Amino acid sequence: MKPSWIKIKIPMGEKYVKVKDILRKYALHTVCEEAKCPNLGECWSKGTATFMILGDVCTRRCKFCAVKTGNPKGIVDKDEPDRVAKAVKELNLRYVVITSVDRDDLPDGGAEVFANTVIAVRRENPDARVECLIPDFKGDVNALKRLTDTLPEVIGHNLETVERLTPFIRDRRAGYRTSLEVLGNVKRLNDKIVTKSGIMLGLGEEREEILKTMEDLREADVDILTLGQYLQPTAKHLSVKRYVSPEEFDEYKRIGMKMGFKAIVAGPFVRSSYRAEETFSAVVNYAN
Repeated sequence: MKPSWIKIKIPMGEKYVKVKDILRKYALHTVCEEAKCPNLGECWSKGTATFMILGDVCTRRCKFCAVKTGNPKGIVDKDEPDRVAKAVKELNLRYVVITSVDRDDLPDGGAEVFANTVIAVRRENPDARVECLIPDFKGDVNALKRLTDTLPEVIGHNLETVERLTPFIRDRRAGYRTSLEVLGNVKRLNDKIVTKSGIMLGLGEEREEILKTMEDLREADVDILTLGQYLQPTAKHLSVKRYVSPEEFDEYKRIGMKMGFKAIVAGPFVRSSYRAEETFSAVVNYAN
């Protein structure tokens, strides 16, 4: 039985309908829908959404994720960046979050499409700030540089879980150390870009492992950390081992801020892009 603090709001409201209509108009995907995010109702009702580019079929099969898996066969929608840019303009977004499926079928893992999307969004929306939540691009630093050269304000890449559980939870092609290297490489390529990562709790990790993972992220100079409760999207996915209380999330936040993170968002329903604009603002204020 789920505890009392696990209660998902039903999507509703005029802004929710508007976001949905515009996404359909431009034939765009969102991670909100594809990953069955529990915050969909809240975020869409505020007029925000996380765009998922490079299609809706992922080449990896992580055991926690509800996104479709398969082989996209190298197919890329070349008009997608422009449609994202137009949707951002029509939604009048000040802060844009762009993520994607993994595309191991592409030589650069999809980095070029990411870069083109950032460029298109900026062209149509010069005042918008852009956050990219990226796959690991197969650890290719040159592919990552293609994106950092477009200067998004934030680049995020999720560690997802502790090192011990990584082989059992993430796809075999994903690596704990590879993910840390990706985050560290963003800073090495451009230390002005804010970096971000997320961890799911409730998959069987121990307290000491969580703290070690947070320390590893700080060693990679990660600025923002998100901590959320893993929720089983379907019966085919991993089951929840434990529900973490709001008080425990608060404790990790306090510890993390002492470690040196510039901003932490922690709670049962927190996901990578949850309240992304507010979190980025907190980092800016921290720097000042």
